[in-house]
Amino acid sequence: MTKTTSPAAPVLGVRALNRATLGRQLLLRRSPLSAGAAVHHLLGLQAQNVKPPYHALAARLEGFVPEALSALMARREAVRIVSMRSTIHTHTADDCLTLRPFVQPARDRELTYFRKGLDGVDLERLAALARDLVEAEPRTMAQLREALRAVWPDADPSALAVAARCGLPLVQVTPRGLWGRSGQVALTTAEHWLGRAAGPAPAPEDVVLRYLAAFGPASVKDMQTWAGLTRLRPAFERLRPRLLVFRDERGVELFDLPDAPRPDPDTPAPPRFLPEYDNLLLSHADRARVVPPEYLGRSRQGNQAHRTLLVDGFLAGVWRTEPDALVVETFAALTAAQRRDVAAEGERMLSVLYAGEPRDIRFGRVRAVAP
Repeated sequence: MTKTTSPAAPVLGVRALNRATLGRQLLLRRSPLSAGAAVHHLLGLQAQNVKPPYHALAARLEGFVPEALSALMARREAVRIVSMRSTIHTHTADDCLTLRPFVQPARDRELTYFRKGLDGVDLERLAALARDLVEAEPRTMAQLREALRAVWPDADPSALAVAARCGLPLVQVTPRGLWGRSGQVALTTAEHWLGRAAGPAPAPEDVVLRYLAAFGPASVKDMQTWAGLTRLRPAFERLRPRLLVFRDERGVELFDLPDAPRPDPDTPAPPRFLPEYDNLLLSHADRARVVPPEYLGRSRQGNQAHRTLLVDGFLAGVWRTEPDALVVETFAALTAAQRRDVAAEGERMLSVLYAGEPRDIRFGRVRAVAP
């Protein structure tokens, strides 16, 4: 049950939460941080596809070039691994070796959903065999599935592969994830790829502080949504004497770092082109701080998320690139000034990520959802 505070706790309205979160997310003004420092500060970047981490940093960093992130991955200083919410993230090597252990309870819980397909399977033996296979040479999921199926022919092949992914910290080896390169998903263990053992899971309090620095102010349920974990309230309670406490307009208790920025709600928020599955839109139980209620669910179609556009700090539309154009579709009409600002930001994004590929910018409207 979500805890509420006493009426004495200061209230943060939606715009105040929006500006505070955008500030932590490096989206109010572009940051001079390096690509590696930004990935660390943001606790990783959604990487369900190859390009989203590059789009995420292009929106957030001054002077970013895609080769900066690509070089980190080539040097094995950043990796792609299943972590929060059982989704692929790009993490720094250090975070890969600590945040994955932190969310391991969620991976263990995920495995229970496949227990029928794993009847009779010794999970410890499976993990040891899978480790030997992928450390001998990187394997695709199909190769891993077939090798495990040879040992357990009566088990569900998909469940066998999920068991390996949940039980082991499997990273996607390069060239997968490098800018301008292609490559199928091949896996090995994080320890083997990085040449060092994973550390123990960090104390929950340490991760709470980092989460608030990147996503706060936030409730306990917000962080649990971000991590895909439960039972994090005790960590917040232990930190309570060190934190500020607010409430939102519905009375939900929000925690924050005392020295974290909380800009004025009227602080200008320039347009930003974000990738599909950006963590800004996925890391709070209540997304109203970024997603107006009338647009909830409109940034995706089925299981496929659209690339999203922020105007005045809030979700305002979706976008895509075509061979000859950047296509921007908004949920509502833009003012002339907003349209100019969106076009300028679009031109900047194209110059950073698609230099040498001339494209027009075309505006349209997202079709209304049928009642």
